[in-house]
Amino acid sequence: MRKEDKGLIIAQLGEMLNEYPHFYLVDVEGMDAASTSALRRKCFQNDIKMVVVKNTLLHKVLENKEGDFSPLYGTLKGTTAVMLTQVANMPAKMIKEYKSKKMEKPALKAAYAEEGCYVGADQLDVLCAIKSKNEVIAEIVALLQSPAKNVVSALQSGANTIHGVLKTLGEKSE
Repeated sequence: MRKEDKGLIIAQLGEMLNEYPHFYLVDVEGMDAASTSALRRKCFQNDIKMVVVKNTLLHKVLENKEGDFSPLYGTLKGTTAVMLTQVANMPAKMIKEYKSKKMEKPALKAAYAEEGCYVGADQLDVLCAIKSKNEVIAEIVALLQSPAKNVVSALQSGANTIHGVLKTLGEKSE
């Protein structure tokens, strides 16, 4: 590969890593064309961009990128695919789904999610547990609505109680 081509690929890969806040390094070695194509389709459906890269070029991109990615360098061996995503836990859930079907590949090598490095396949459950921005917002809204609903229901039940007492008192005086 010519030096100009390598420079172009490094620049493109750097732009992609800047565009997406989270990325996963996945082992896809030994996957046949049909299963790789199915994986790409699944990634597309889940808004995940999957790119197979040369480890040396990815290493150079990570060295030039702001932040400490040194824990990820040891995983850059064999065939590596990069899964780029806006939602931190989506690729982990997808890989876990493959594991539940007793498929060995794709296998998690490492991930950079929520400004932290996760190395090793044993981190898959931790990555699945990370909540997306929308999930956190939904939980906060539910927590904020809960006290308001309690107050409204207490007021409504109190109004019914007061109405019942007044009605009973009104009937007794007759």
